[in-house]
Amino acid sequence: MSRILAISDIHGHAEGVKVLLEMARYDPQSDKLFLLGDFIDRRPFTWSSIEYIKELTEKGAYAIRGNTDCFYKKNKNGYKNKKPLPGFTIKFIESLPLYIEHENYLFVHAGIRPGIPLHRQSFKDLTEIREPFWKTPYPYAKFVVFGHTPTEKMGANPGEIWFGPGMLGIDTGAKHDYRLTLVNLTEDISYSISTNPKHLYKDLRISPFK
Repeated sequence: MSRILAISDIHGHAEGVKVLLEMARYDPQSDKLFLLGDFIDRRPFTWSSIEYIKELTEKGAYAIRGNTDCFYKKNKNGYKNKKPLPGFTIKFIESLPLYIEHENYLFVHAGIRPGIPLHRQSFKDLTEIREPFWKTPYPYAKFVVFGHTPTEKMGANPGEIWFGPGMLGIDTGAKHDYRLTLVNLTEDISYSISTNPKHLYKDLRISPFK
């Protein structure tokens, strides 16, 4: 059976993604995997995650850009330590779309500006919007799956996914030492692991949702 899977805001935790995909028994030949951005951030140790994301897309996964994936644009010489990203990495990031529609789902990094047609959404809104999006019930005709805003800021328990009318938030705070979560939208199952340095990629959980 083909499944629809999604994960967002890995912030350098490529090894954690590998654990989650193994937990879910991901099959690139049949499953549809959507990667919703923020693969890296300002910390240099996160940059190599782009290579793994690229590898996943070459095997059939779909990836979109997040705001942190575009930090290199803020400084032509690179990030804080002035070490530039390789040209092939920048080329890959810039090739990624800002949203993907698949069946009854809209996959986007941050969300959309309610009341504006999808094709007219701004780059900033698609990658950075917060409250104006997730505080608006049913902002779009399709079910929106997004990351960017850690779910605890929207009222979920730390490390847990967030539900809203017509939307699902899946940034469960991997960057903030909470959890990294993969959702199986076909069977309503979440797979998550800890990103706390004290028990990194341990405390595995498989939970039904809805």
